[in-house]
Amino acid sequence: MSTDVTAKSPAPAPPGGSGPAAGGGLLRLMLDGLRRNMRQYGMLLALGLIVVIFAVWTDGDLLLPRNVSNLVLQNSYILILAIGMMLVIIAGHIDLSVGSLTAFVGAFAAVLTVQHGMSWPLALVLCLLVGAVAGSVQGFLIAYLGIPSFIVTLAGMLIFRGLTEILLKGQTLGPFPDGLQNLGNGFLPEVGPHTNYHNLTLLLGLVLIAAVVWQEVRDRRRQQEFSLDVLPGRLFALKLVALVAAILTLTLLLASYKGAPIVLIVLGALVVGYGYVMRNAVFGRHIYAIGGNLPAAKLSGVKDRRVTFQVFLNMGVLAALAGLVVAARLNAASPKAGVNFELEAIASSFIGGASMSGGVGTVLGAIIGGLVLGVLNNGMNLLSVGTDWQLVIKGLALLVAVGFDVWNKRKSGA
Repeated sequence: MSTDVTAKSPAPAPPGGSGPAAGGGLLRLMLDGLRRNMRQYGMLLALGLIVVIFAVWTDGDLLLPRNVSNLVLQNSYILILAIGMMLVIIAGHIDLSVGSLTAFVGAFAAVLTVQHGMSWPLALVLCLLVGAVAGSVQGFLIAYLGIPSFIVTLAGMLIFRGLTEILLKGQTLGPFPDGLQNLGNGFLPEVGPHTNYHNLTLLLGLVLIAAVVWQEVRDRRRQQEFSLDVLPGRLFALKLVALVAAILTLTLLLASYKGAPIVLIVLGALVVGYGYVMRNAVFGRHIYAIGGNLPAAKLSGVKDRRVTFQVFLNMGVLAALAGLVVAARLNAASPKAGVNFELEAIASSFIGGASMSGGVGTVLGAIIGGLVLGVLNNGMNLLSVGTDWQLVIKGLALLVAVGFDVWNKRKSGA
C-alpha cells in the first residue's frame, strides 16, 4: 500500500519581511528603479561616489565644515550660470557670451560704486538691467532675425570682453562696499541662544527637509492619480531617507562653521523658482516643446520666437547676477574675470543630463553637474593636483557624461 504525499511549496515571504528573500526583493526593486530612472539618478549617484572617494583620499578634509562652506562660495556663480544655461540648451541653443558678460557687469558695478560712489542697492539693480538689455539684444538677433545662437553669442563674447577692458582700462578696480561684498562672502546672522551650531541655519535646514518630503509625497500622489509609473513604496521610502540624510548632513556641516552663506540662500531660491517654472508653468513646458520638436511646437500654437527671446533675456539677467557674485567674492573687478565660465556652465548642464539635441534637462540636474565639477576642482586642489591634469580629468568627466547620455538614449530606443 502506498501513501500519496503532496509536495508543498514554501509560502512566500510577507511584504516587508526579513531574511534573504526580503533583502533580495528590495535589491531587485532598487536595481529596477535605477534602470528605469538612469538619467535622473545616474549623475546623483556619481556625485555621491566622487564625494566619498575624495573624502577618503583627502583623509576627510573635503568634508570639513570650513571646506564645505568654501565649496559653496567658490562655485555659486557657476551654479547660477548653469541654471540659465540649462534653459538655453533645453530650448536647443547655446550661449558663449556669459563669461564675458559676467566680467562686464562686474566692471560696471565697480565703476558705479567705486568711482562714482553710487549706493550698492541701486548699482545692483542697474547691473541686473544691463544684463537684461544684453540678453534681450542677443535674444532678438537669434529669435527674430534668425541668426544662429552660436554666432550671436560668440560675437557677444568678444564684444563684452572688449567693453570690460575699456571700462577698467586694463586695471583691477575695488574694493566694493560692504553690503555688496556680503553677496559673495557674507553669512546669515546669528540669532537665538548661543549654541555650538548656527541656529538660523539649523532652522532653515529643518524647513527645507519638511518642504522636500512634502513635495516628494505630493508629486508621487499626483503621478498615481494620473496612472503614471512611480517608484515602489520601499524604494521611495529609501529615496526620502537619502534626501533627508543629505540635507541634514549639509545643514550640520554649515551650521558648525559660520552658518549658511547668503549666496546659498539666493541659489536655493533660484533652484526652487526655476524648478517650479520648468515643471509646472506654461513657459517651462514651451521651452521643452521648442527644444524637443520645434515644428510640432509651432503647429501646437507655441510662440517659439517669443520663448527664445525670453530664454536669452533670462540668461542675461542670471549672467549679471553671477557677475555681481564673483566680483563681490573677489572684492574687485578684473579684466580677466569670467574666463571660461561659459565652458564651466555648459559642461555643468551636459554633465547634469542636458541633451545636445535639446528638449531634455532639469534645473536640479544643472546643479548636480555643477557640483560634480566643483567637487572635482576642490578635491584635486586639496590633493595638490596640477592645473594641467585638472583640465584633463574634467574633460574626461564631460566625455563620460555625454557618452552615458548617448548610450542611455540608444538603449531606450532599442
